[in-house]
Amino acid sequence: MEQFAKERDRLLQSAARAIGLGALAVSLVSLAVPGVIEPSSLLPLLPLYAVLAVALVRIGVSQSLIWVGLGLISGTGILILAQQPLGTATTPEIATALVPLAGGGMAAFGIVLVGAVHRVLVMAAGLVVSTVLIGLAVPGPGVVSTQAATVLLGWVLATTLGSWVSAALPRAARRIFSIGRAHRAERQASETEAQRRQGARLLHDTVLATLTLLAHSGVGVSPAALQQQAADDARLLRQLRLGGGPVPQPTGAAAVEPVEESALGRTLESVKQRFGRIGLEVSWHGTGQVLLPSEVLDAFLLALAECLENVRRHSGVTDAHVTITDDDTTVRAMVTDAGVGFSLDDIDSARLGFKDSVVGRLREVGGNARLFSSPGAGTTVVLEVPR
Repeated sequence: MEQFAKERDRLLQSAARAIGLGALAVSLVSLAVPGVIEPSSLLPLLPLYAVLAVALVRIGVSQSLIWVGLGLISGTGILILAQQPLGTATTPEIATALVPLAGGGMAAFGIVLVGAVHRVLVMAAGLVVSTVLIGLAVPGPGVVSTQAATVLLGWVLATTLGSWVSAALPRAARRIFSIGRAHRAERQASETEAQRRQGARLLHDTVLATLTLLAHSGVGVSPAALQQQAADDARLLRQLRLGGGPVPQPTGAAAVEPVEESALGRTLESVKQRFGRIGLEVSWHGTGQVLLPSEVLDAFLLALAECLENVRRHSGVTDAHVTITDDDTTVRAMVTDAGVGFSLDDIDSARLGFKDSVVGRLREVGGNARLFSSPGAGTTVVLEVPR
């Protein structure tokens, strides 16, 4: 919205400058036509025309009331000097030549004099002064001359333009933002649906096919081939569990990238992206350039993912920090959150989430896990595996 407000102000300022300078030029050329005004009377007006032009140029880059006031004062001075002594009717030619000045050059300031009360008061003062002075310059007894009505119309059009643009652009900005939100929601829904379909096809072509073979006792398939297919499915499921995706093969089948060829940092990034998609922002610290044996890396990453899942479900916060450190013999991950925490004594020994999915998994590869928490103080889990 702030950017739209800046663009709105820039549009109003540019319009005021263009309209004002154009009308000012028309007025000056009209007065300079031979026979309209004496040269001795025109010369004193030129400095005031120059000041008004400078004020219009400056109003194109700034809405400061200093330039507005300077422009209106110089325009008023031109209207007064052009009909000396003041109140003595001039010729119709002079009055007509001054109309573009009052109804265009000065009225252009009305485009930027909208919104605040003090700016509207300045606009009203400029409208009254310019209209009255043009009325005095017109010979004849008429109450409201055509020239004065034209000046009044110029001010009305200028202020209407400024008010309309000021009111219309915020509405347009809100419409654009609402359309953008709807587009993002539709795109997210489409991406979710595409991911669901991809996942369904992937499971149908791999795991469900293998389970169907097992249900039929592997009829027509050798035990070795069935075992290899089940192993491939297990690796694929493991990669999906860690937030990765299948690697397309030329045959159209799905395969997984071997763990040994992946740096730890790259695999951690997959875990981070996975949890980011489901609402948990994970900040990584420390090193990611660590190589671990396949089975150790599996246990380490799955235990880490389980800890992050616990943060997402139970901590009451939407962010967590993971710090990776290592030495010659051990790789450690410290998972911390600033959530609600809990008392370790309140953990049900029958629950298998942390005990089996984290501690048990790490101990199978020679590692360990330690848990630190207290109510209101967040939770920290330290995971350790051998190198």
